[in-house]
Amino acid sequence: MSLDPQVAAFLEEVRQSGAKPYEAMTPQEARALELSGGEPARAPESVAAVEHRFLPGPTADLPVRLYRPAGVETPRAGMPALIFFHGSGWMVSNIGTNDPFARALANRTGAVVVAVNYQKAPEHKFPIPMEDCFAATRWVFDHAEELGLDPGRIGLFGDSAGGNLAAAVALRARDEQGPKLACQVLVYPAVQYGLQTRSVIEHGEGYLLQRASMAYYWGHYMRSATDALHPYCAPLVASDHSGLPPTLIYCAQYDPLCDDGALYADKLARAGVPVQYRVFDGVIHGFIKMLGTFDQADHFLEVVAREVRPLLG
Repeated sequence: MSLDPQVAAFLEEVRQSGAKPYEAMTPQEARALELSGGEPARAPESVAAVEHRFLPGPTADLPVRLYRPAGVETPRAGMPALIFFHGSGWMVSNIGTNDPFARALANRTGAVVVAVNYQKAPEHKFPIPMEDCFAATRWVFDHAEELGLDPGRIGLFGDSAGGNLAAAVALRARDEQGPKLACQVLVYPAVQYGLQTRSVIEHGEGYLLQRASMAYYWGHYMRSATDALHPYCAPLVASDHSGLPPTLIYCAQYDPLCDDGALYADKLARAGVPVQYRVFDGVIHGFIKMLGTFDQADHFLEVVAREVRPLLG
C-alpha cells in the first residue's frame, strides 16, 4: 500500500521545514526540541485520575504516573494495568511528553496505565534504563493491592526503544522467576542492533526515523558493541524465548523497524509463545502518538484495546 495521504502530507511538511535530524543534534538539543513542541493536535483526553508517585529504583528514585481510565472515578480493587515504557531512542522523551498517549491508552483499554520515567542515555547507558524498568515492574506487582490492581492482570506496553525495554523486562522476569506478566505489547520494537534488515534498507531514509538516527540512538545506549550480544539489550539474540507471556506485536509498513517486529514474532512463535503480529499499512514509525494528526493513531488504539482486553482478563 502507498503512504497514507495524511502521512505523506506530514512528511512533506517535515521536508519543507528543513528540520535538523536528531543524529545532527546533541542529546540535550534533541530533548530541548521535543520539550519545545507546540500544543498537541488534539486536546489530551480526560481520565478519572492521574497519580504522581516516585518509586525506588536501583540507582535513583523514578517518577511514575498512574492513569486511571475515565469512568473509574472511585479506585476499585482488581483493576487491570499496563506498565508503559515510552520510546524515543532511550534518551529523548519522558512521561510528560507521552501524557496524551497514556491518557488515550488508559481510556481505550480500560486499564490503569503506569507510565515509567526511566533514566535516559547517554548519561545512563545500558543496563540502567532496563534495570529501572524491571524495578518499576516489580514495584507495581509488589504494591498491586495498594494500587487497586489485580496482579494476575498486569501487562507491559512499550513502543520503539520502550518496546525494547518491555521485551527485555519480560525476558528477565522469566529468567528470575519474577512477576508473572499477563502479556507484553510491543509496538515497532527495536530488538536487535545491526541495521541490515530489508525494512531498514528500504525505509531508512525519508520516513521520519532514519537509519542514521537508529545508529545514533544505539550508539548512545550501548556501552560498547558487546552489549549488542546481551539479550536484555537486544532481545532477539536471546538463546531461548520460551515461557514468555502472550505477546502482541504491532509495526508500521514504512518503518525501518518493521522487520525487527516480524523477526521477534517468528522467534516467539517458534518457542511456543502465543503471539500476534500485525502491520499497519501506509504509516511510519511513531504514528501511534500522532493523535489528531493521523486517523491511523485512533485506529491503532481501537485495535490494541480489542486485542489486549482478553489478555488482561
